[in-house]
Amino acid sequence: MPKVLIISGEASGDLHGANLARALKELDPTVALVGVGGAAMKAAGVRLVEGFGHLDIMGLIGISAIRAVIKRFVSMRRLLRSEPWDAVVFIDNPGLNLRYAWFAKAAGLKVIYYIAPQIWAWNPGRMKYIQQRVDQVIVILPFEAELYRRVGLPCTFVGHPLLDAVAPHYDRAGLRERFQLKPAGRVVALLPGSRSREVQSLLPTLLEAAERLMREHPETQFILAQASTISDDLLQPLLQQRAVPVTIVKEQASEVMAVADLVLVASGTATLQAAVVGTPMVLLYRTDRLTYRLARLLIRVPWIGLVNLVAGRPVVPELIQDEATGVRLYEEARRLLENSLAYDEMKQALASVKSSLGEPGASQRAARVVLDVCRA
Repeated sequence: MPKVLIISGEASGDLHGANLARALKELDPTVALVGVGGAAMKAAGVRLVEGFGHLDIMGLIGISAIRAVIKRFVSMRRLLRSEPWDAVVFIDNPGLNLRYAWFAKAAGLKVIYYIAPQIWAWNPGRMKYIQQRVDQVIVILPFEAELYRRVGLPCTFVGHPLLDAVAPHYDRAGLRERFQLKPAGRVVALLPGSRSREVQSLLPTLLEAAERLMREHPETQFILAQASTISDDLLQPLLQQRAVPVTIVKEQASEVMAVADLVLVASGTATLQAAVVGTPMVLLYRTDRLTYRLARLLIRVPWIGLVNLVAGRPVVPELIQDEATGVRLYEEARRLLENSLAYDEMKQALASVKSSLGEPGASQRAARVVLDVCRA
């Protein structure tokens, strides 16, 4: 009976951990699953370790953050040494999980990293840093496998989990009716991100662009995908700053993308999600000036958008930092909405990106890798 410890971090990691757990149970009903995660992993049959909760400490500052990190380090080291786990699976969240992986390796355990950290974007030389701590890497982006193999680290590309989360097709007319949108006229989707700082920084810019589009085409309808991590108290005051009627839809980002003719989206996994849905988009991102300057010194890739990185070329416009203004966003949105050739070319490019992400069933393939490591 394999005994597997699954350690996630943020909410997205909890969801991936839950899908992995279900796949493991399907492949081997005898597998014992223990984990550090959230409600999704618990519902999937993972016995959560008491007293841990989620490992994400975002929001804490100063001494409180230091104490929380030290406490988690001590607790994680104790947990990893508490039983002879057949494998430990770390999911995403590299800030903490790469450090915990060092504890696991020191305890003589087999270490698997699922949804590997994107160190290649910052410093490819640090790939060997992972090699010292991880036995098997499972990646979800097609070009990552070769990067890890170059440093001699066993790596398996399993496809992207988004292919399981996004439906093959959507009934756009039905979605318009469900979201109480008019049956005719263009629809523009706004996706300001899943973190509070992102929303506070980017939503006013999205709304300024929307207001300019509405002045030119008053029939344009706007719909906003509200992430589960964003409260109404944060969202509503920002929306009230602009005279733009916006339909709010909670926790249905794929459906919002599918009903739209164009998506205005914060950089992140949502850009790949829009590519899988097949809706053209404009990407934007902005952070504080110090963070941006440091990032420019460290980033080793030509684009920040995952959809462009997977495509290997600038398929989607990227409006970053000083370029991320309401005027520029409006200009790019207008160009795509009024230039059918550019619009259709992007749709074709997004279809190619989707096909490169593999086939549905990423969690099942990842589960097979985990069980193979357990049995090795």
